[in-house]
Amino acid sequence: MRLALLLALSFAACSKSESPAPPPAPATAKPAKDPAAAKKMIAAGAVVVDVRTPEEFGADHLPQATNIPIQEFAQRIAEVETLTGGDKTKPVVVHCATGNRSAKAKQQLEAAGYTQVVNGGGLDDLR
Repeated sequence: MRLALLLALSFAACSKSESPAPPPAPATAKPAKDPAAAKKMIAAGAVVVDVRTPEEFGADHLPQATNIPIQEFAQRIAEVETLTGGDKTKPVVVHCATGNRSAKAKQQLEAAGYTQVVNGGGLDDLR
């Protein structure tokens, strides 16, 4: 009986006028692709990695781009280290045809410790 009374009193002490804490503000998400930032980085000398297939790359590509297909990217990530001279703070722009494959490459580079990686989106986005 005493326990029931204590519980009732504790619930009664909570005012219904008290509003719950507001939900946290949504985190500002980085865009999945950012061609404008990528173009600036490329103009400033960023390493450019095209993660499309060799056939796509052979048909058309940016002159400064190095082709490392996304299917081989995890096994060839050391090539990016060579391209950056071992500097994981050097800007790197990854791109593909639409930005989907390059989003995966960006994640892999960031997981490997690269700090300035931008998904440029598709080849047409960077022209």
